[in-house]
Amino acid sequence: MKKPPPVPEQPDGDPPSRRGRPPEPICEEAGVLHRTWLEPVRDRLTASGLTLDDLVSRSGYSKTRLSELLRGKDYYPGWEITYSVVRALDLPVGPVRRLWTAAAVEAEKDADWISSRIRDVQPSGPDEQPVAHRGLTQAMWDPYTAYAQAFLQTEHRARQLVAQTFDILWLTWHEATLSPATPRHAWQLLRSRVNAIAAKRPDGRPDLRPAAFSTAVQADIMDLADRLARIDTLAQFFDAITHLPADQMDITVLRYLCGLAKDAVPGIVGLSPALTHSLERHARGALRQLRPDTDPQE
Repeated sequence: MKKPPPVPEQPDGDPPSRRGRPPEPICEEAGVLHRTWLEPVRDRLTASGLTLDDLVSRSGYSKTRLSELLRGKDYYPGWEITYSVVRALDLPVGPVRRLWTAAAVEAEKDADWISSRIRDVQPSGPDEQPVAHRGLTQAMWDPYTAYAQAFLQTEHRARQLVAQTFDILWLTWHEATLSPATPRHAWQLLRSRVNAIAAKRPDGRPDLRPAAFSTAVQADIMDLADRLARIDTLAQFFDAITHLPADQMDITVLRYLCGLAKDAVPGIVGLSPALTHSLERHARGALRQLRPDTDPQE
């Protein structure tokens, strides 16, 4: 992914001061998926040093319409105006188009509306995906999907969320590569996306209890009463997992709900093997206190 477009210089060589005001906050009415592409676009505009007037001249749209788009105000924007802003800010088109489409569905736009808006725009050439981003996507797709499915239950929902996560990561790849550890940055992005849409307990914790219905342990129990009792025990144990600190919870879910190998987990969560092992040990100790009747390994 390219760096933000350069700020034009003044005749004396000094960068100009920002003119005008930054965009006002995103409206509360904007949906979760709408924000997934709108926030990176706004961040790119801020990082570019361009003003709304600059964006008007580059996109060909009025200041009022661009201001509404940047705030997520009043209506879900068509692809044509969104595309003009994406091109003006030199963002990759493919990831934004996919996120825009998902958000259009969230905004209750029908398939005909979505496809016609996309057809109205002359497609640009293929985006140049960063090689490192492609490699990270290929390496982490399966474990990320397994983690997301533990909270979202269905593979379809999990795959959709993971695809959106990697598209957001592509849009913000420049910032991701500036972070101390890109795999850690990517994992935290995934975790935040899962937490944003996962079912919640009254105290705000994610609800892992439904995962008890799909475990291999209970599936092997033929007696219905015994199976229901086992599901109840597992549901209480999975609920205890969500009482753990975030990193301990993640490692426990990957190891004991997703069944991933011990040596694979550090690379997935972006932590050192020693720290990951320590966090897992502390998590198992805490779970023995919370649920002494259940073994995480089982």
